[in-house]
Amino acid sequence: MYRKILVALDATKSDPPLVSEIAQLAKLLGSELLLLHVADGWAARHFEQLQLAESEEMRDDRAYLEQTAAKLREEKLNVTTHLALGEPAEGILKTAREQNCDLIALASHGHRLIADLIHGDTIEKVRHLATIPLFIASPKK
Repeated sequence: MYRKILVALDATKSDPPLVSEIAQLAKLLGSELLLLHVADGWAARHFEQLQLAESEEMRDDRAYLEQTAAKLREEKLNVTTHLALGEPAEGILKTAREQNCDLIALASHGHRLIADLIHGDTIEKVRHLATIPLFIASPKK
């Protein structure tokens, strides 16, 4: 059913519940997991055009992806990682397309009104533009 699942991580407390739920699904279906983080700091957003060196934030993001992947590999899951740069929703959609994913998994942060305006709303952008199904994990209360 879902051969390759893109798991969008943002290095917050929302990630562990999402990863746990998706790992269970991947085990049931025999799916490959692609862990993605979209670095969106200044260096990441201007990396290509200004030919910048990789920032500490980007190195930390790669390490986070690899640590998360290592835990899943211990559970005998097939896991790859990818660090995208720029605007999160665009990075998620572009990576899903380029990597032939057939499900996108994200965590909802449970923002409301003003917080959505301040923090942006990646899920809404992805939801409106995705051409494949979404799995959205709700925040744990």
